[in-house]
Amino acid sequence: MIAVIQRVSQASVSITNQLKGEIDAGFLIFLGITHTDTREDVDWLSRKIVGMRIFSDDDGKMNLDLAAVNGNILLISQFTLHASTKKGNRPSFIDAARPEVAIPIYEAMIAQLSTDLGKPIQTGEFGADMKISLLNDGPVTILIDSKNRI
Repeated sequence: MIAVIQRVSQASVSITNQLKGEIDAGFLIFLGITHTDTREDVDWLSRKIVGMRIFSDDDGKMNLDLAAVNGNILLISQFTLHASTKKGNRPSFIDAARPEVAIPIYEAMIAQLSTDLGKPIQTGEFGADMKISLLNDGPVTILIDSKNRI
């Protein structure tokens, strides 16, 4: 599972011109799910995300987590994170999990992030054509791969 975490001042997602989710300060997370992802990946990644200390403390150091700043999460599924660009100019998405595998894992991630954060999170809609707006804060963008823990 790959997560691209962006520290944002605000972010929102719209589907067919209808606002689906929005947050103020927090994390906009793009989540790519592959065939081999499991509940263990969900649990590990959720804890890692919620514990990320990338908000500035009073001394200007990245030392605070989401809870310390009362931050929120907007989670967006994004199969293109598993694009293979090794051959030619048209990406292959063969490593992205099919919906029957990815949807239950995406739903488990929503539930686990909400539990670990201690409040509901905002989401997009799996498989939808979404329009994402964000104001990246910093900018700070972190990439985490649950298969690369060591």
